[in-house]
Amino acid sequence: MKITIKTLLATFAVCLFSLQYVSAQRNIKTRPVHKTTAVGWVKLGTTHAKHTGDHDKINVPGPFDSYRKIKFKVKDAPVNMHRLVVNYEAGASQKVETRFTIPKNGESRVIDLVGGKRKLRSIEFWYDTKGILNGTADVTLYGLK
Repeated sequence: MKITIKTLLATFAVCLFSLQYVSAQRNIKTRPVHKTTAVGWVKLGTTHAKHTGDHDKINVPGPFDSYRKIKFKVKDAPVNMHRLVVNYEAGASQKVETRFTIPKNGESRVIDLVGGKRKLRSIEFWYDTKGILNGTADVTLYGLK
């Protein structure tokens, strides 16, 4: 009988340790993945494009991170982008001739920044909105590190 009790206790101990190992594996917490973090795009700022305006500037809040690509998303009305000026932290700027239309609730093409990763200070852009009946547009700037 002593052998069976030792065997029974050993089996019970193995089962107990196995159960703790399995339950520890289930308690691993993962961070929720948001669409913007999964893709890597970071929201840098938003402005309201009106019919009376033709030029706007989005200041990138500090500390100034390095980005290598930018894009725009538009809400509520289409926008014609004519020209961009990207201002960097070091004082340099990059002029980008653009002639594209961003549709209502759409986004622009991805714009590569010259020189790889650069610290952004602000983005100026010249635009016009398509038609008074379409309303005004919210223009949001995103950057990719």
